[in-house]
Parts: sequence; C-alpha cells; structure tokens
Amino acid sequence: MWITLAVTIVFSVEVYAKSCVPYTVGNAVVACICNATYCDDTTDNVPKIPKKGSWYWYVTNKGGLRMEMSEEKFGTNRDCSPNVTLIINTKKRYQTMLGFGGAFTDSTGLNIKSLSPATQDQIMRTYYSPTSGSAYNLGRVPIAGTDFSTRVYTYDDVKDDITLKHFALAQEDYDYKIPYLKKARELNPETKFFATAWTAPGWMKTNGVTDGFGFLKKEYYQLFVDYIMKFFDQYKENGLDMWAVTTGNEPSIGLITNILNFPSMGWTPESMANWVANFLAPTLASSTNKDTKIIALDDDKFLLPWFVKPLFENEIASNYTRGIGVHWYFENKASISVLSETHNEFPDKFILATESSIRERIWGTPNVVTKSWTHAERYILSLIDYINHWSVGWVDFNLAVDEKGGPTWLKNYLDATIIVNSEKDEFYKMPSFYAIKHFSRFVKRGSVRVSITDTDTIKSVVFVTPAEEVVVVLYNRDSSSNFVALKDVNKDELQLELSPYSMNTIIYKQ
Repeated sequence: MWITLAVTIVFSVEVYAKSCVPYTVGNAVVACICNATYCDDTTDNVPKIPKKGSWYWYVTNKGGLRMEMSEEKFGTNRDCSPNVTLIINTKKRYQTMLGFGGAFTDSTGLNIKSLSPATQDQIMRTYYSPTSGSAYNLGRVPIAGTDFSTRVYTYDDVKDDITLKHFALAQEDYDYKIPYLKKARELNPETKFFATAWTAPGWMKTNGVTDGFGFLKKEYYQLFVDYIMKFFDQYKENGLDMWAVTTGNEPSIGLITNILNFPSMGWTPESMANWVANFLAPTLASSTNKDTKIIALDDDKFLLPWFVKPLFENEIASNYTRGIGVHWYFENKASISVLSETHNEFPDKFILATESSIRERIWGTPNVVTKSWTHAERYILSLIDYINHWSVGWVDFNLAVDEKGGPTWLKNYLDATIIVNSEKDEFYKMPSFYAIKHFSRFVKRGSVRVSITDTDTIKSVVFVTPAEEVVVVLYNRDSSSNFVALKDVNKDELQLELSPYSMNTIIYKQ
C-alpha cells in the first residue's frame, strides 16, 4: 500500500544559500552576476544529510530560479493528482560515478587571470569548492597549446630535436594552468587531473606541421611518449600529478584533409593500438608515472564502433587502457545507445564524457535571451542521457571564456558555462552552469547510479551516494507545470510540482 505525500516549495526559515544577482535582458534572466565580494552559492551550513523526516529540493528554471533550496518534511499533505509517476529501485545498480569538471585551457586561465585576485578566488570556489561551489573534482589539462590558446606552440618546436634537449614547459603553463590547477586541488583535494595532447610537435608528424592531415611518424612513436613523460615529470616538479592521460584529442580531425589550422594528429585504430601497446603502456609501467591511467579515443561517440574494438582486440593495449573518453559533437551521427553497446561489449572499461561545448557564441548577441536556456537544456538532457548510458562523469571544455567566446587564435569562438568581463571585474554564470551543478554538487565520487523510470516529458536519473543519500535529478522539459510522483520501494511516495522548464535535484536519506 502506497502512502501519498504532496509537497510544494516553501523555503525554510534557515538561510541555506546566497541568491542569484540576475543579469537580465528585458524580463529574462540570462545569467547570475558574480564579483569580488558576492556570488550566489550553496552555503556549507546545510547538513550533509537531510535530517530524519526531511528531504532537500533544489530548483533552477527558465523563469529565473537558480538552485533555490527548500527543506521539506515527509508527511506534508496536499491534494493533487500526479500526471507522471517515476519508480525508483535503489537495489538495481549500474556504474560507479567518477566526477565532474572542466578543461584548464590557456583561454580559461587567461580569462581568470584578467580578474582581480579576489574575483579569481571567487570563480575557482564557484567551480571547485565542495562546500559552497559546484564541487568539481576533475580537470582536463592540455599538453601544450590548443585552439583555445593565443598562439600555436608545443613544448619542443626545435626541428629534429630527437634528444628533446629543448623541451620546456611554456610560459602559459606557469601563467594560466599551474596556478589554477593548484587552486582547484587546494579547494578540493579529491580533484583528479587528466592530460591530453592536441598534437605532437610538427616535426614529429608526417606532414611536418601541427595541423591538417597528418600522423605521428613511426620512428617517433617512442619519442612522443618520452615527450609526454617529460610533461608529467615537470608538472610533478610543480606539485601536480596526472591521474590519467588520453590517447590524444580528437584523432579523427587529423584524418580529414579539408580541416586546416586546427591543432590535431591523426590515428587509425590499428596505429593507436600499436602505439599504446608497444610504446605508451610499457613506458608508463616502468616509470614513476606507473599509476597513470590510459583513456582511449577522446573523440566523438559515433567513432566508438570503429575505434574501440581494434584497440581492445590488442591484448596489451586493452590490459593497460582503463577507460574511453567521448565527446558530444555530431549528435546526429550516432544514437546515445552506442555508449551502452560499448559498455556491454567492454564492461571493464569506464566511459567518461571528456568534452562538451556549444559552437555558438551568444553573449552580447540578440540570441542571448532565446539561446541561454536552450543551451542549458541541451546540457541537462545530455548529462542525463550520457549518465543513463554508462558515462561515469562529465567534463566540460573551457571553464571560462570572454564575452567574445575566446580568446582563440583560431577564432573558434564558443559558448561556455561562465563568461568573464574583465573590465567590470565580474563573471556571469550561465544557465548551463547550473545544469552541471545540479549533478556535481550532490553526486559525490563513488555514488552509484540506480534504476528509475523515464518519460519523454520528465527526464530522470538517480544515484545512491557513499553517505547513503538518494539523489534524484529531474528535468521538466514541458512549458507547463507537471505533478510528479516519486515512488521509492524503500520510502514513502513523494509528490512534486515541477515548474515549467525546470531542473530539480531531490535528496533524501536512503
């Protein structure tokens, strides 16, 4: 027999958060404004686990709410008829979660550094603080330059330097990466970093340059591994270890003849398997970096059937490769089910979403009102989809861009979850920021995804945390409110009125 509990949002007397200072265009809230002295956050006076008989509810919606929190009581009755019922089964378990984070590109660091020291601290807390921020615990670290640098560079651009005598970290590492990586680790000691090279030095490649159609020369397979090892060692000297390394950013770009300028290096599945098995893996295993994990692919998910099977048919490559990195671009080329198919074939390899961004800059454009929530909706729906299909986490691309969507020497301007305005010494948290925070703030490393039913209107995913909390994330994609019943076989039924276009996180003790 089910006992029905009905609740609405009635905010607790206690103050659990600082409210958003809205950046409005017309009547629409398009961002929250943060500066040196103020930023909306989730304060640390919220008990880690809801008190007995209580549960927490956080809401972000198109109407302007941002992580609005209420503490609700079991047993609060109200007459309503749910039009959607979602059934939770915490005994049916899936993957263990790794975490959430973003990429420490040169552009990210340059934008953060353009702010005053106090505002820099604010933006880092906003992302990596486990108490007041988003509790990020992953960071992607480029090995040398990317398209989101202000120039083209690698760590050894001296032609034919086969002894790597001239290898050296760039000034960008000391100015834009290392200080903020250290700050992230200081804020959240559980933060894990993984490294990714966009390309080898041009002279190591078949085409002699860092972009375009080209591969690593076979005679330099070991030398490029040595190059990566030098990166690890010099970062260690600066107090930063790498939990993992990927096989390289988007190797498919290096296979396309008509993409110029974009820093890239092509791999075929067979050549990647050879390089991993005979060069990268044994070198790691015999080095001081032997605990560093290898993540394969680091490219769009539609490539999984082509890339992964040949790699894992190589027994040595498979034994040393712990996970698979996927990007979310070209969504129309493969169903999300390809992640589940890959998991089913290789259940011992984790799947991690290693890059997401939207290739449409909207800040300061007429599209900012119509697209700011559209971008957030894409994020929350993708997060739910990827996690429901075995992803163990989500890593965004640039943690911050400027109002133009850069800087980027390639003029490859992108949107981001945080926009920096250095002239005003402030930054803007876009709705997409909250899409990630609805997960990252509450789904701790070691949480396990469990079973919940899903509908076209209310998208859902649920976890049990190491502290035995149940964390439910729901998105109402309807333009009207929906009454939802949550039925957990171990608890009383909850009923919620989800506002239109709303992200919701519900937390209760298992």
